[in-house]
Amino acid sequence: MITIPRLALEDALLMIAAAEAKARELNVAETICVCDEGGNAIALHRMDEARITGVEIAIAKAYTAAGHKRATHLFNQPGGPAVPGGEAFGIHAMHPGKFAIFIGGFPIEYAGRVIGGIGISGGNGEQDTAVGTAALAAFGRSIVAARPEGG
Repeated sequence: MITIPRLALEDALLMIAAAEAKARELNVAETICVCDEGGNAIALHRMDEARITGVEIAIAKAYTAAGHKRATHLFNQPGGPAVPGGEAFGIHAMHPGKFAIFIGGFPIEYAGRVIGGIGISGGNGEQDTAVGTAALAAFGRSIVAARPEGG
């Protein structure tokens, strides 16, 4: 039998809480989306005063990170696959409105597999990265805490 690990709503809400706490610490209003391995939103949270455009952007970042199994900023770095002349130049046009090639989308990994993505929108690149990193760290801590003793 094949067993596939999946994110639960509880996992998504834990990551959103950690992301919001970090955003508040940085004094930035963010929109946070957690999606499953298929790019479907599990949870979406728009902080008070966050930009209305952040909703679609956070969803796209989460979708891209989950679906392409890499952080979104890796597409657009110098020498990255989505820069002009790169092997994936124009990839964002294949999924209009759903594929993001700028900073703020991160894959969620468990046991060496990408099981979802998280998208952060509302701050600058450094802020979005800090917020996303805080969410992923909280998820990682929850996995360690859930392991049986000695496991």
